[in-house]
Amino acid sequence: MAGEPPAGTGRVVLVKKIVMKDGAALQQGIGRPSVYHAVVVIFLEFFAWGLLTTPMLTVLHETFPQHTFLMNGLIQGVKGLLSFMSAPLIGALSDVWGRRSFLLVTVFFTCAPIPLMRLSPWWYFAMISMSGAFSVTFSVIFAYVADVTEERERSTAYGLVSATFAASLVTSPAIGAYLSAWYGDNLVVLVATLIALADICFILLAVPESLPDKMRLNTWGAPISWEQADPFT
Repeated sequence: MAGEPPAGTGRVVLVKKIVMKDGAALQQGIGRPSVYHAVVVIFLEFFAWGLLTTPMLTVLHETFPQHTFLMNGLIQGVKGLLSFMSAPLIGALSDVWGRRSFLLVTVFFTCAPIPLMRLSPWWYFAMISMSGAFSVTFSVIFAYVADVTEERERSTAYGLVSATFAASLVTSPAIGAYLSAWYGDNLVVLVATLIALADICFILLAVPESLPDKMRLNTWGAPISWEQADPFT
């Protein structure tokens, strides 16, 4: 019809808008995407949880005095099963919608139970179990690292991330036990909550998107196949 742009022109304009949106998203954060962004995210998340080692054992025993270890096994088992089932799907979705948004989701749900430890132990343990569906930060972190490294550098980068994870869990339980002994569990939970919030703020303010423009354009709106989401393949 007269006055309407040709169909081809409309498609070109749409693609340009997508590129502009992706370009804006990639400019968020501080600096270029790097392994160090991933390292900070992992360290803060697991350092916060490591601080809670001693208080969590205390609350677990107070809540389930007759079946402490049985309930701990059930809680961690449910969380692990949900994480196992959801990790491939979260990774596949991050291929379509980007790493940064799923880093935010996974860190938020992983750390969401922390303040509930002193508010409501029952809700705390229930949230730990159910948060397993989204507590798969490592899946997104490794995808982030793969985006920002060359193939020859990837094994070293993965090793750095794994070493950072181990370092956070080696140091934080001792610090948490010390703070708990001298200042009480409430302070430990408060410190862990603040560190978790710092991690979320770091992702929001400092972590740039790592998925390249061309990858985002090629996969935007693409369906997720069962093979991508199946944890057994």
